[in-house]
Amino acid sequence: MSSKLKAAYGVLGALTIAGICAWIYQLMGGLAVTGMNNGTSWGLYIACFMFFVGLSAGGLIVASSASVFHIAQYKKVALPAIICSTVCICLAGMFVLIDLGGVQRVWRLFTGPNFTSPLFWDVCVITCYLVINVLYLVFMCSKKADARKVEIVSRFALPVAILVHSVTAWIFGLQLSREWYSAIMAPLFVVSAMDSGLALLLLALAGLNKSGLFKTDTKLISNLAGLLATCIAIDGFMVGCEVLTMAYPGASAAEALAVMTTGVTAPFFWIEIVVGIVIPFLILVFAKNRQNMTLVNIASACVVLGVFCKRVWLLFTSFFMPNVFGAPGIIGGSTAARSSFGLDGWAVVGTYAPTWVELVVVVGVVSLGVLAFIVLSRKLIAAAPAHE
Repeated sequence: MSSKLKAAYGVLGALTIAGICAWIYQLMGGLAVTGMNNGTSWGLYIACFMFFVGLSAGGLIVASSASVFHIAQYKKVALPAIICSTVCICLAGMFVLIDLGGVQRVWRLFTGPNFTSPLFWDVCVITCYLVINVLYLVFMCSKKADARKVEIVSRFALPVAILVHSVTAWIFGLQLSREWYSAIMAPLFVVSAMDSGLALLLLALAGLNKSGLFKTDTKLISNLAGLLATCIAIDGFMVGCEVLTMAYPGASAAEALAVMTTGVTAPFFWIEIVVGIVIPFLILVFAKNRQNMTLVNIASACVVLGVFCKRVWLLFTSFFMPNVFGAPGIIGGSTAARSSFGLDGWAVVGTYAPTWVELVVVVGVVSLGVLAFIVLSRKLIAAAPAHE
């Protein structure tokens, strides 16, 4: 093991331990130690959940498409894509559990499920999704790799990968009391999962290629970059459709549009548009640029950042205006509001900023994910029959 790898393990391990300690502190103090409140009941954890579900779905769609549509060249990167997908869906599930104030009572979900709740649908489909990922890895890495079993699993994996992000979108799109209410929320989530998951896969392949663990030829990277450019264009088109619908005269979402484009969440919206869509598309739309691995990596990083910003503005723009109107508003619900007097504890607009606890927990979870990807890649890629 090289000294650089040992140092990486040490740093990632330390950050993971710090995240665990912050989570234990949160369990002791409750969700009051976070920046969430009655007005903004979902925070950074749920934004990260949305983000990592998308990253995971995108990777599995690429891998399963290789078998379903018999795209031979994509089969070469199926194993790294599945490893990425498995790690990301585990991180997404962790963020949901961390967001629960009483995680010790999560078993009640299975003893008294609400079958009409999209949240329960999401639990079911994510569980199926994780099982499919694990089976995919087992069949691909077994000593006697069975192509037939891999192909059968991939036929289930592709629709489940699309469904997992669709159900996540329905959690938001079916809430009539919020501005998430949109018929194209699911397609919008799926296409952003495609571009962000594919972008993450390209970055992962670049890292594996640099480490010498897994080599990917330039022609295949260029082909995947072309697919990424297509996904970016579709994503941009769907965002444009949503904005046009919101901006049309008389639309009920005009106030939310103002917050999104010129208000507190505007920086995240414009970063997504400029950094996450325009810049990477202008880079990857030219075939010559897709041959340049540095430009492909820059474009991929821009897409991942842009999709994360999309999750942020989509989530928090709808929390800005409480769904209970009239003075003095709603009680804040935070620690500060509990100790305030008179009308100081009430709010007519939603406010949120992540605390150090949330930030440390998120860094710890992401560090654990990077650590898991490195370990799994070193173990599984080296052992897989296809790479012997």
